[in-house]
Amino acid sequence: MVKLASARESRMYGPRLGRGRGENLNAALYLLATVVLAGGFVSQFSQEPKSGLVLLLIATGFIIIVNVHDLIAHLVIIDFRLRLLELDLQLALVEVAVPVVQAIGSLLFFLGILILFLQEEKAYGFFKLEKHALRLLVAGPMLWVLGSTHNSCQIYERADGHVQILQESVHVPFLMGSLLFLVGAILNYLGQKGKSLINHHGLDLLGEDWIWFGIFGSILFFTGGMNNVVKVFKMQQMEGGVRLEKLRGGAQERLEEERGGDDHFPLMLNHDHIIKIPTTDDKPPHTPSAKPRVAALTPTPYKDVLLGHPV
Repeated sequence: MVKLASARESRMYGPRLGRGRGENLNAALYLLATVVLAGGFVSQFSQEPKSGLVLLLIATGFIIIVNVHDLIAHLVIIDFRLRLLELDLQLALVEVAVPVVQAIGSLLFFLGILILFLQEEKAYGFFKLEKHALRLLVAGPMLWVLGSTHNSCQIYERADGHVQILQESVHVPFLMGSLLFLVGAILNYLGQKGKSLINHHGLDLLGEDWIWFGIFGSILFFTGGMNNVVKVFKMQQMEGGVRLEKLRGGAQERLEEERGGDDHFPLMLNHDHIIKIPTTDDKPPHTPSAKPRVAALTPTPYKDVLLGHPV
């Protein structure tokens, strides 16, 4: 249940004038989702554990929105030219694949929690789906681990050590948190598999192991989300003074070549990528050439001429 953390220069989280605001909103929404997620697991020990399932559904929904936003932000900047993915493998395996995999994993986790919530709410009608719900709770974290692994496998050619440290401060907690969720889901599935599901329904299928692993995993997700907020803020503060990664494998050149053949630039293109082509109308203002200065001749006093004094 993580999000993309990329050091690409090519990203567009909103309109040109509000790109930074959109990226900040993305990072803040994920951080809020991790807080709600932790609250959902802690609520399982309360007198109203069913409310914890509602919090888990809300948190998972937020994370799905964040990952879809990440995906759109990296596709808009290349004008949805998917053929560029063949040239830049990292663009395909990280900037595109990670949000897709994470969104699908979060959707599976959402469906598993939803089935258990409906079973607890209605108390009938979903007995056959409860086994599938436990499998969905395992399949979701599996995809999170896969996405976190892809997220960590980034190549840095231009980014300096400071940016790489910021990146790893996000990647490591995300990967460790995903592993904790996966281990907790597997232990819960194996524990419930050895029991009879006749007397175990709804919340009874969620063991304490799953809850505790979920709490610690949520704390790691919160840590990664906080580091991601710091990373986004630092990268925006250093914009222009920090070198980020460009498209590789000829994708950047292909993109500029195809844009050069268009009659217009993309609406969401950044200032820095727009190159103004001089025309005959754009002439520099005419400045009159400076005239050579002539030393002013001061008249010689009449008295000095008569007396023969030098000037």
